[in-house]
Formats: sequence, structure tokens, C-alpha cells
Amino acid sequence: MHAPIKTVLSFALAGALQAIAPACAGPAETPAVPAAAMVQPGDDFFAYANADWLKSAQIPADRGSWSSMAQLAEETNQRIIKLVEAVPGDKQADAEALKVSDYYRAFMDEAAIEARGLAPMQPALKKIAAIKDKTELTRALAATLRADVDPLNNTEFHTENILGLWVAQGLNEPKRNMPYLLQGGLGLPDRVYYLEDNERMHKLRTAYQAHIAAMFKLAGYSDPETRAARVYELERKLALTHASREDSADVLKANNTWRAADFAKKAPGMDWKLFFHTAGLGRQQQFMLWHPGAVVGVAALLKECSLDAWKDFLAFHTINTNAAHLPQAFSEQHFDFYGRTLGGTPQMAARWKRGLDAVNHGMPDAVGKMYVAKYFPPEAKAKLQQMVANIVHAFHGRIDRLDWMAPATRKEAHAKLDALYVGVGYPDKFTSYAQLAVKADDAYGNAGRASRLRYVQQLAKLNQPVDGKEWCMPPQLVNAVNMPMQNALNFPAAILQPPFFDPKGPDAQNYGAIGAIIGHEISHSFDDAGSQFDSEGRLRDWWTPADAAHFKTASGALVAQYSGYKPFADLAINGQLTLSENLSDLAGLAASYDAFKIANPQADDRAFFLGYAQGWRTVTREPSLRRQVMTDGHAPAQWRTYTVRNLDAWYKAFNVQPNQQLYLAPQQRVRVW
Repeated sequence: MHAPIKTVLSFALAGALQAIAPACAGPAETPAVPAAAMVQPGDDFFAYANADWLKSAQIPADRGSWSSMAQLAEETNQRIIKLVEAVPGDKQADAEALKVSDYYRAFMDEAAIEARGLAPMQPALKKIAAIKDKTELTRALAATLRADVDPLNNTEFHTENILGLWVAQGLNEPKRNMPYLLQGGLGLPDRVYYLEDNERMHKLRTAYQAHIAAMFKLAGYSDPETRAARVYELERKLALTHASREDSADVLKANNTWRAADFAKKAPGMDWKLFFHTAGLGRQQQFMLWHPGAVVGVAALLKECSLDAWKDFLAFHTINTNAAHLPQAFSEQHFDFYGRTLGGTPQMAARWKRGLDAVNHGMPDAVGKMYVAKYFPPEAKAKLQQMVANIVHAFHGRIDRLDWMAPATRKEAHAKLDALYVGVGYPDKFTSYAQLAVKADDAYGNAGRASRLRYVQQLAKLNQPVDGKEWCMPPQLVNAVNMPMQNALNFPAAILQPPFFDPKGPDAQNYGAIGAIIGHEISHSFDDAGSQFDSEGRLRDWWTPADAAHFKTASGALVAQYSGYKPFADLAINGQLTLSENLSDLAGLAASYDAFKIANPQADDRAFFLGYAQGWRTVTREPSLRRQVMTDGHAPAQWRTYTVRNLDAWYKAFNVQPNQQLYLAPQQRVRVW
């Protein structure tokens, strides 16, 4: 699911035809038909399935949206914060738990943060102010590089640093870790915010420049408006060099290998040898450029733009990215723009929530270790493993029934499933924070040291063998992920609880909710991006031309279907941008349904489909929804629910008729896997 779901463990699925354990025989499950439903399921299945919830749902003042996942995350956070706050009184707490506690306490000590003011950040700002030439500027830009993006697993493309670094196995060399460089440097969410010509974007750009100026003013800089204009103009020029969100999602366009010696010729204007040496990459001989155009653009703009503009750029982003760990005035200004203006969120989150966000960001695995020890029972893991085996088995069956797939393609598809690693709950090996210095009175320093440690740990992977069981999500995250190069799935512990998963609950609900998510993540191995990787995680075309053509045609039909949805009169869903997720929603739901029916042949299908739709219940503020439609690879939840209109069983279950809005004639229903 890339963005909303994740979990861990070391459970390798081996063998194509694993037995499916039948559910215990029992009374038929009665679907919970929404009492408040006034709409027919065939007209709007989202509204029908979630009528009762939508009638009473209210978005909390500190959020841009509210959903099943958000509610579960909130409940999980309530549990975690109690664990963290109990550490000081626990004589059995280990050194790592004490660090978690101190990290949180430092953030929560508002009086100390106010008293210290800008003192913790002043050394960095003074260093920027002292830059006297482009050589020193190159060093300063290189020093900002952090491991803060993940384009393939978590679809995290955004960084305010001039470039983003991701360390992962090579697209063409799966046994070797490589450094990937991604575009960065924007304070707005995406290039479209700088380039789109309409009244709404003009207003947002004006508000953003006012925000930059406000941050400079709070930090005591002279002439903040002039500085803000310089920063914005530099970012606008950077945006012109950036790839679109659609192109960023195209892994073939990301497959660019440059040798260290190539940079001077291909991206003139930057002393790349100095840049990489400063960034700790001086010995690296090869790089993968996910966004080569941005790398060329950065180098050109380093030469073109004035030293003052670059110094203002560095100063602003130093302030902006650290606002949460500075006095309250900075946090409030940051929220006023990013929360209220961009997200439509009226109220800042409570201090404890922001404190937990901070420690989750700085020490994610340490917090996750505490969470699973208390809240993830072994029986939940065992039940989910069985569900995974059942759904993988069902996916094998779907592959065998494809009349359009050639034997060679079918063989490789089965091989991918046989080699799939499925992590459930938590990783085999947690990240160590033994080298992290945490001080109970230094919130700013803790965040900086944690970010630096992660960067150093990621760089170290360049000299280590590829770990096919490495996780990219912590256990306390309500999410799930498919990692196509590793041919692996993570299902974090936090999502393995109601309403998505109940070890003691009915199969219909579990297969409709978490089963569809399991199927979704498995299906990412065969979506428009995942299908380009073979069973070893190598970027390779393993399709016959005829199979590839059929897949492209079927995918195109899904692009057209989703491009026809318009959340707003002036803004439609981008069917190409959301294709990977839509393909996985469709194939995943179908595979989970197959597994459900094998285990429960007499069960009521309505309960399965209602479980699916109720897992997507969501309400969203308009600014947040607009931002999602423009920048997110996932279609909004309501439209993801409409995946059901491509499954024949849904029509029979709810007696959907041709005169209803979601009805598709059988030949119009998209069928891929």
C-alpha cells in the first residue's frame, strides 16, 4: 500500500501451492448493513457501506482528515505514550528505553526550549552567514544531505535538502547496495505548486513567500521580505528542473547510472568531488540518479544564482526544517502555513502528539520494540501468516487461470511468489541506537544527532551485503508495504488490529479488510512498476511482447476509469499517477476474495465487501484532499472503494443493476490478474 499500511517479521513463503487451512465450520456471518444508508450500493458503495460512520464522523481540529487508519493510529499512539511516560519509574527499563524517554522529555520541556531560544541553532546559522564563496557553499550544501527519501517502497520523494539520498540495492545489481540521488530543495510539496497557473496556486505561492519572510523575521534577520523573494525565486528555478510526480513514479526513467567522474561533464557548475567528499560519499564510484535533470539543474543554479540567494536558501530551510524543536513562535508559524493554509487544518496537534512524532521520527525502531513487546501477541502473528499463505496460494491460482499469459511469463510470475519474503509484525533485527547521544534537555540537538546517525547507518550499507529482510517501516506504523527490489512485504504490528484484523473475528471481515491489504501488497509485485522486477529483484523485462501488450491495454482501461473520477469540478484524479495503487487494489481484492471463498465457500459475500469498504472510511478537508489528488500516488479512499465495480461477485452480492451509477457492463470491467 506504500503509504497507508506496514508490518514486519521473518516469514519466508516457500512453495507455490501451500495448503489453505479451511476455517472452522460455524454459523453464517450476517453482514452489518448500515442502518443510515439512504443510497443504493450500486450508486455509491462508499456512502452505502459507511453511512452510519459518515453521519457522525468529525475531523479533529488538529487533522486534515479522519479515517479508520487515523483512528487506529490515534489509539496506538495513546498506548505508546503511556509506555514512554512510564519509563522513568520502571527500574527494569533498558538503556534504549531510557533514551526514548529522554528524547520525549526534552521535546516536552517547553520552558527549557523557550529559555534557550535560537541558541542551539545559532552555530549552524553563523556558519551559513560566514560562507564567502561557491566552494564553501558547495561544502554547506553537501553537509545537508540526509537519507530522507524512499522513492520505491514508501513513495517518499520530498526533501527540503538540495538533494535526497536513498541507499538500496541496485536496480540492475540486486546483490549490491547503491546510493540513489533524488531531487530536493522545495519548501512547497511539489513542482506543480510553483508552476501551475491559476488563482488558487497564486494565492498559495504568495502565502508561502509570506511564511518564508515570517520565519526570517522570527530568527532576527534583516530585510526578511527581500530574502524571502530570493529564496522563493531560487526554489522556482529548482522546480523547473524537477521531474513530475508521474515521471518520478516511472522506475525506467530512474534507471540512470553515473560514475563519479561523469558528474563534472554531465552536470557542470558544481565541484562534485568536493560535494561527495563532504557528504561522506567520496569513495563511491557509482551512483544511481533517480532524477538526473534535477542534479544537472542544481549544478547549473549553483553557478547561476547569487551567493546571497543560496545563503538565504540554506538559512531558511535550516529554520524551517527545525521549527518543531525551536520556541513556540516558530512551531506556530510553521503550522500556520503548512497546517492551516496548505492542509486546511484549524488547530495544531497537542504537544504530546508532536513529542511522540518527534521520537517516532528520531528513534522509530526503539519505540516499535517497546510497542510489540506489550501489544503484539504471537497468536495474531500466526493467524496473519496463515492468511498470507492463503492469499499467496490464491494468487498462484489466478496466474494459472490467465488465458492470455505465455508459459515463460507465467513461470517467472510463480517464481516471484515463491521467493516472496513476508515480514509480519516486526523485523528480525531492530536498528541500534547505541551510538545515539540523547540529552533530556536538548530537543534540537537530539533531532540533529538522530538524523545524522540514520545517515551514517545508511552510508554504512554501501559496504555491506544486501539484507533482503530489512524493513522500511517501524512496527508502530499503521501501514503496509511492498518492496519490489527486495521482493518483500512488511505488515507492521500496528495495523494488525481491529478494524482491519481481529484474530478472533469473522473471516469475512478479516479477508475483506486486512486480506485485501495483504492482497494489495502482494499485487504490487505485479503492478505497472513491480512487474518490471524479476524474482531476484532485478529490473528486467521478463514479459513476452504479447503479454506486455495485454497488460498495457488492461492497465490503460484502469487509467481511464480513474481519470473519469472528479472529486472537484476543476480537479480530476490522475489515473496514470495512481495506476500502481489502483492495479494493486483491484488484484489484491480479487485474490483475497478467492482465498476467502476457498476457506469459506458458504459465507455471505456481502460481509466481505462491506469489510473492504468500511476499512476505507474517510472524511477529508478540501485543501488536504486537493493536495492528495495533485501529489499522491494513491487515489482518495472513497474512489479506492469503487474498485469493487470491477468484480463480478460484487454485482451478485448487492444485486447491482445497469441503471445504477457504479454499474459496468461485464466487458467494461477491468480484469488484469
